[in-house]
Amino acid sequence: MRGRWRCVALALACFLGSAFVAGFIGFALSLERTESTLTVQADGVVVLTGGSDRVYEAGGLLARGQARRLLITGVNRATRGHEIAKLLPVSRELFDCCVDLGYRAQDTIGNALETRDWAQARGISKGSLIIVTSNYHMPRALAELSAALPEVALYPFSVVSDHLRVEDWLGDLAVTRLIAAEYVKYLYALLRTRLLEPGAFATASGPVGAAVVAEPSPQPR
Repeated sequence: MRGRWRCVALALACFLGSAFVAGFIGFALSLERTESTLTVQADGVVVLTGGSDRVYEAGGLLARGQARRLLITGVNRATRGHEIAKLLPVSRELFDCCVDLGYRAQDTIGNALETRDWAQARGISKGSLIIVTSNYHMPRALAELSAALPEVALYPFSVVSDHLRVEDWLGDLAVTRLIAAEYVKYLYALLRTRLLEPGAFATASGPVGAAVVAEPSPQPR
């Protein structure tokens, strides 16, 4: 009997290990390799801090009139507005009227909560948002944001960095480690928001999981 249970445990471990590896490969292959041009008009743009490229791209979306407001969430408490204004391709007038800085968030969960509060304050809790973050971070960001904003349509805009090429995940150990760590965090985000704490972020009674909308026929940039 003990030998049989050992075989079952071994088979289960092999199955889970294979599923994890297969999921990781699928995750790595699904990450955007090139940035696409969004033409959608949304109520707001939200950028999760973590690199100047993200903030610049988000500012460009606002400058092109693709949203009414921009939230920069997770801003370092020591960073002042005039410093961020220099990073954005927008006029000072547009920055003063339409850019909001969020200083509370310390991680991706905090980004989602900060975005939820901002969207409610700005009357966008049932609207649409363009989400700007790095390509490898986008799946986890969408998992957290869709749980926090169940009635908001999310349009992902993945930023591709020249300094980190996700297509090198098989040949570059540093990239492999980064994507593997992000994959584990993504799985945890899914587990927590879909199974352990479903509806915990939502303030409305709608279903957990906002619509994540892919822009039709994106054109490579």
